[in-house]
Amino acid sequence: MNAYINVKNFGPIEKAEIDLRPLTVFVGESNTGKTYLAALIYALHQHFDGFSKIPWADSIASHFSIAYRLRDHYSQSKKEELEQEMLEILEKLNTPGLPFKFSDLPQQVSTRSESRLTDKEDFPNELKRCFDFESVSRLIRFTDSRDNKMKVSLSVSEKGQTYWDFELCVSGSTKPTITGHINPDLILFDANRKTELHEISDVERLFRSLHIHQRQTGNSFYLPAARSGIMQSHGVIASALIKRATRIGLDRFEVSTFSGMIADFLEQVVRFRGRNGKSRKISRVAEQLELDLLEGKIEVERATSDAYPEFLYRPDQAEEPLRMSHSAAMVSELAPLVLYLQGIVGQGDLLIIEEPESHLHPGAQTKVAQTLARLVQAGVRVLITTHSNWLLQQISNLIREGELQKLGKSTSEDADFLKQEEVGAWWFHKNKPVTELPFDLIEGIEPEDHLDIAEDLYNRSAGLQNRIEQTKGENAVESE
Repeated sequence: MNAYINVKNFGPIEKAEIDLRPLTVFVGESNTGKTYLAALIYALHQHFDGFSKIPWADSIASHFSIAYRLRDHYSQSKKEELEQEMLEILEKLNTPGLPFKFSDLPQQVSTRSESRLTDKEDFPNELKRCFDFESVSRLIRFTDSRDNKMKVSLSVSEKGQTYWDFELCVSGSTKPTITGHINPDLILFDANRKTELHEISDVERLFRSLHIHQRQTGNSFYLPAARSGIMQSHGVIASALIKRATRIGLDRFEVSTFSGMIADFLEQVVRFRGRNGKSRKISRVAEQLELDLLEGKIEVERATSDAYPEFLYRPDQAEEPLRMSHSAAMVSELAPLVLYLQGIVGQGDLLIIEEPESHLHPGAQTKVAQTLARLVQAGVRVLITTHSNWLLQQISNLIREGELQKLGKSTSEDADFLKQEEVGAWWFHKNKPVTELPFDLIEGIEPEDHLDIAEDLYNRSAGLQNRIEQTKGENAVESE
């Protein structure tokens, strides 16, 4: 499934056209919109329950489920109408060689799906929640712009066929305009399905599989740049919020609010219950991260079953664990990632990580790149924002390893790798459109400004060395 996101005049971004890959990388200077676009993708994914073949497939399944279970409570005429509707669907589903399309759904079902897609309030509210803005118009590009119109669009497709699309436009202080369309030729069930359907209950069970397919597209999770501080003080933060969430507290304090991503992250931390066995592959990635980088284990303790969890770090060979506030910055930075992989993230999920290299030594940054590759191989879709050239260089090496894999010449059987088509990198500029950074076998993924900075540093270094040597020579002559 391919998801294409286009934006215009969104936050600091003049224009961006991207498609999500198994590993999507945003790189560029600060204040160029990397976090804004990452947050937008999170909001879209949250709103549509993933970028699946059809948005909110569970609502279609629930229509048939409710209709079937409540059929005895309907009037006779309504019951006959329902049965006739179901019989028509059964006939279409059982016609040999004829796929069942979105247009074959009952009109009230298809109309409800499209009207929900174009609802004027739901997605704007999710945007306001995620960005902590009172109005969507606050997101209109706040740098120099001749155009006072913002546009956000999403298109979901596969093998050249668009399944559905969505667009939001905002101009000035006017209410957002939302359009959306589900392809009537979208095939919900193909003609090669072997199961023959006879009963109305069969229809309900079949459409329930749409809900199962929807869940396979996964949830989305956001690890914000502030995760390290939240890990160290989440208990204090939560306690303070509860104290303020009273009428007396609200009278006494002017309460600041979180962005939706930070609020979601804090909620997941506070509610964390430990390993849930979602995926053994993903759990192994967490174990390898603890072994390679942390050289210890992240532990979770609760004084009582309903108490806030306390997160601890137990170094290898240590008798007593350390609190996060007493651990190295690297530990509190990586602990949320370990916890998410142990008990929250599953296959098919989208995991967004802001600056995974924060507080890490260059060598550790390269190992984080290997962790990202392992997550992709375990079936997790990953999006990162980064400033790290070390991270980019290691991702480039992992793609080179993937090219060797294709040629049957891997450097080792257990080498981490990424396929070139699995990685998409985009370069963010100030007051310029976002551009894709193609992979080059020699240069890898290398933003031009990184090269310029390296060249400037080298020239500065060489110039200073020459001046030092020249000054030493002049002083030697004078002393003679």
